[in-house]
Amino acid sequence: MPDQSLPQTRTPAEQTTPAEPPAPGGRLSRRTLLGTAGATGLVLGAAGGAVGYAARPAEATPLTSLGSGRAMFHGKHQPGITEGLQARGHLVAFDLTAGAGRTEAAALLRRWSATAARLMAGETATPVDTGVARDAGPSSLTVTFGFGHSFFARTGLQKQRPVALDPLPDFSSDRLDRKRSDGDLWVQIGADDALVAFHALRALQKDAGSAARVRWQMNGFNRSPGATAHPMTARNLMGQLDGTRNPKPAEPDFDQRIFVPSSGEPSWMADGSYAVVRRIRMLLDDWEKLSLAAQEGVVGRRKADGAALSGGSETTAMDLEKTDASGDLVVPINAHARITRPDQNGGAAMLRRPFSFHDGFDDDGTPDAGLLFICWQADPLRGFVPVQRKLDRGDALSKYLRHEASGLFAVPGGAARGEYVGQRLLEG
Repeated sequence: MPDQSLPQTRTPAEQTTPAEPPAPGGRLSRRTLLGTAGATGLVLGAAGGAVGYAARPAEATPLTSLGSGRAMFHGKHQPGITEGLQARGHLVAFDLTAGAGRTEAAALLRRWSATAARLMAGETATPVDTGVARDAGPSSLTVTFGFGHSFFARTGLQKQRPVALDPLPDFSSDRLDRKRSDGDLWVQIGADDALVAFHALRALQKDAGSAARVRWQMNGFNRSPGATAHPMTARNLMGQLDGTRNPKPAEPDFDQRIFVPSSGEPSWMADGSYAVVRRIRMLLDDWEKLSLAAQEGVVGRRKADGAALSGGSETTAMDLEKTDASGDLVVPINAHARITRPDQNGGAAMLRRPFSFHDGFDDDGTPDAGLLFICWQADPLRGFVPVQRKLDRGDALSKYLRHEASGLFAVPGGAARGEYVGQRLLEG
């Protein structure tokens, strides 16, 4: 769980433009459907009046700033990488079915891309839509597609498989469930409204048809935009501000660290990125037994504001050599924040964009909760792997974590209008 900051919570001014183009082919957008709420409210109000509720038609009101946020599907990069954290996320992996190959995969990615573009614009998935999200705007929905190592053998494209997609090495903290790991195809869904996110998940699962079946699926969440008095770094389920050193798009070497260059190899991965996905169980019962000072020593940062134990604010550079009156290092030698610093790992950096999860309790009452860790980099062998290897050798936080599922996916660049994601690979 490297200490590199998460994308910041968005302010209303930072939301993307809520333009609402007419739906192609006469399809009603979710926003247009909101205008029918008045007629529906008459029926529901009459029924409610019999049990004492006020019978008043609902009025069509403008979408809230949260609902009107919109990300673009078409572009140089796929959505869901550099956008701010969303309140709800779904991760799902698919395997191609027996007999499905390159032709079926191309048709599926064409369907998925068309559906994702419509949903991200706030339109219905199909003319006969489930109506789950009909009252909502785009709600900053993003849909991202990737290919796993096994996809290339299944489609006869082994020669196009990137070297960077070689399987990750084993780590000492791994307790991996192979049934919840890897997969031919990977889809990441994020939105600021839970129903909008579920609607996208359901639409894409139905689109898979007979070409692919779900291998595994995970649900996550973050704090809702606007829940805090001002934009701030998110907290994880341990209560810590989760990361302060994420690469930022304004930095001159951001693209070099996160995206495959336009001249990169293989050519179909130009402007794409690699996603490492890990389901990391947090051993919260053990963690919460620690004193505040002990928790801060494990992480190397103050819990209240994320500042390094060496002093200053959250963004103050960490002083790795500072000692206390007894001559001990203020930031312990095995503190998570010290070990994961890029300058302690040959410059290795990744863009972390995770979701928290809670999937109930074990039979003994232990919470099944933690982090759906997602990190992006131009090359995982230079980003995630060296940092995780170093964490394996002595990170104080590792005692309170268990990696239970893992995946590595090649995420190609964005699709231009009229194209679908992965077209350069599948039709090249």
